[in-house]
Amino acid sequence: MENTVYIQMKRRLTINKSSSMKLGEMAQIIAPERMKDLRQMVVLSKTSDIEKKFIVLDVMTVISKITSRYPDSDIQVIGPSETIIELVEKRRSVPSFLFVLVWLLLFVGSGLAIMNFHEETSMQTMHQKIYWMMTGKINSTPYIVQIPYSLGLGLGMILFFNHLFKKRINKEPSPLEIEMFNYQQDLDQYVVLNKHKESTKYSDDH
Repeated sequence: MENTVYIQMKRRLTINKSSSMKLGEMAQIIAPERMKDLRQMVVLSKTSDIEKKFIVLDVMTVISKITSRYPDSDIQVIGPSETIIELVEKRRSVPSFLFVLVWLLLFVGSGLAIMNFHEETSMQTMHQKIYWMMTGKINSTPYIVQIPYSLGLGLGMILFFNHLFKKRINKEPSPLEIEMFNYQQDLDQYVVLNKHKESTKYSDDH
């Protein structure tokens, strides 16, 4: 037990390119007091020379580094055996005019999409029929129906995405967040499988 090291690798991390990564940043470690310096051991360095956006760091690489420092250590791996590391460039500030331009394009584009949908489904005619059913009168511009409908459409979008600007309405994830989570899971699985294919191909060639 005095030489036992428990390691739990994190599934995914994001770091800036050209930065290094220590073992304590990419994994949870329980180790004897004399091995506390393992948390400061550099596992990944010189990332600026790596052209790929994703790196899959296998636990075997971590074990090799630990045993090179402490040959008598007994390493127990808990949880995932790989960590996906995403290398990102340092973010640059977006010019204000570019932000406003993108916002206007999205606003106009979404507005046109909604109007075209309403035109194809004859929404105005439907509102006229609803007004006639409620009042018994014919009105070509039933604002009393159209205005609440427009407000309800905007409110429904807010509730659907579960966000009002940067504020979350409730703790439940929105459908968009679930789709993004599923996409991230599929992407991580692809990166790991692609890494395994490359490793197998390299072994076969040698």
